Amino acid sequence: MKKVALITGASTGIGKELAHIHAEKGGDLIIVARSLDKLEKLKTDLESKYSIKVKTIAKDLSQTNAASEIYDIVKKDGIEIDYLINNAGFGGLGKFHERKMEEDLAMINLNIVALTALTRLFLPGFVKRNQGRVLNVSSTASFMPGPLQAVYYATKAYVTFFSNAIAEEL
Repeated sequence: MKKVALITGASTGIGKELAHIHAEKGGDLIIVARSLDKLEKLKTDLESKYSIKVKTIAKDLSQTNAASEIYDIVKKDGIEIDYLINNAGFGGLGKFHERKMEEDLAMINLNIVALTALTRLFLPGFVKRNQGRVLNVSSTASFMPGPLQAVYYATKAYVTFFSNAIAEEL
């Protein structure tokens, strides 16, 4: 039986590479990002190259209900997730007091709130089945202060410490 990975931020960068790695090992995928065009291109590439199934979900995870909407789609389609890879995230550069507050709040919503919500939504099923894994992508930025990137560094610190705490609980 093929393992299914749900990967956020899958259309570019680390998320795209993780999708290729999982597909190469024969696993099916649910790939999530804002750009439907990029997701569909990746889907076509992965399905033809690796003979797997890929479902695309175009969502902006900085939006409040996006995590719940993704979870509902997965459940409605009867897909059992084996690996939740919370990769989506972004940063910003500038002095905190000069940056647009909306941009920093969107960063917090994506880097922290969506990651937390997706973990909370999928983790009970993993625990119940005694099977499943969560990979929350953080950064070495989580271990130091980040002048000119204060909110980004803080969000990555949250990801690291949240993930470590969940690992200890489990």
